[in-house]
Amino acid sequence: MFRLRFLTAGESHGKGLTGIIEGIPANLQITPDYINRQLSRRQAGFGRGGRMRIESDMVEFISGIRWGVTIGSPVALFIENRDWKNWQEGMSPLAEEKGSVPPVTRPRPGHADLPGATKYHQDDIRNILERSSARETAIRVAIGAIARRFLEEFGITVGGFVTAIGNASMSIDPSVLKEEDLKALSGSAEDSDVRCPEDDTAIRMKEAIEKATGEGYSLGGTFLVHAVGLPVGLGSHIQWDRRLDGRLAHAFMGIQAIKGVEIGNGFELAARPGAEVMDEIYPSPDTESPKSVLRKTNHAGGIEGGITNGMPVVVRAVMKPIPTQHKPLRSVDIVTGEPFEATYERSDVCAVPAASVIGEAVMSLVIADALLEKFGGDSMEETKRNYENYLKNM
Repeated sequence: MFRLRFLTAGESHGKGLTGIIEGIPANLQITPDYINRQLSRRQAGFGRGGRMRIESDMVEFISGIRWGVTIGSPVALFIENRDWKNWQEGMSPLAEEKGSVPPVTRPRPGHADLPGATKYHQDDIRNILERSSARETAIRVAIGAIARRFLEEFGITVGGFVTAIGNASMSIDPSVLKEEDLKALSGSAEDSDVRCPEDDTAIRMKEAIEKATGEGYSLGGTFLVHAVGLPVGLGSHIQWDRRLDGRLAHAFMGIQAIKGVEIGNGFELAARPGAEVMDEIYPSPDTESPKSVLRKTNHAGGIEGGITNGMPVVVRAVMKPIPTQHKPLRSVDIVTGEPFEATYERSDVCAVPAASVIGEAVMSLVIADALLEKFGGDSMEETKRNYENYLKNM
């Protein structure tokens, strides 16, 4: 069913992160600089921790690209972990270097530490936290950048911005935002170090982060991601796993620390009568085609019955506060059973701005997969022909 497949590998303090994406058609132009711009966006943001001062993520092409163009084979990417130089023994794959760093035995509440150590029968929680770390999202952003570049060839753009951090939030109704509104908000967010397009709200967000930093706790929030320029017909209603909204929810919930996802007005719809939240259909004044219609609202977030309806696809996600606190929480040592304060690992105070960039990456992957599922093609030329023929015959 799915045309795009990708995998990532690597640990937070290992040698680096590797990603492979299969299914991108041949003859797509892509450069390292394009991907590195997305990696730089992920690393920015007020409230990030010390790791961002160590790493300066740069992608290396390993395979699938020749002379700046995809060749149809799997694309393999690599991002070096610069902190590896301090962990070569501690994260060594060699048996003789075992024990070069003390084991982690105090699980941090809210992380994968305890259930992961139990599931994989580990006495050293580092074997869990190294992979469950959000450091993995760097390579996911790199892979997503290839999908984003692919979508650009079809006039589809993806963007996003932060809508809340802690109690500081902007008032926004996705149902009334047109394509130009979403693009403008995302554009303004690029100038904000909390990725919020409202200046007053951005100031309150930064004040909340500064307060959290001073008092030793973390903050979560919400962010909105959108795709505009989509044709009608991506996704399907015929099976549960082909519904585009379900695929998007899966992808967003797969981002570390995401605890809630809504499409369009989402949870708000539960409190309003149906007559107020259905996106009524009007004849389009621009064409005589009966299938070309106009919507004045977008409560559904661009998806009806699991299928794109021509309106912007809008997803909002909730990121919980990062579990690691500067003032450690109570826990129990998994070896001795004694109560302790949980181990503190270097962490961010707030990573919601970064999560919005990661959200853009995963949305790009899902939309690109749905587009290839619909139009196929082993080369960009073939895919474009199929796409243009579909639009012409709608």
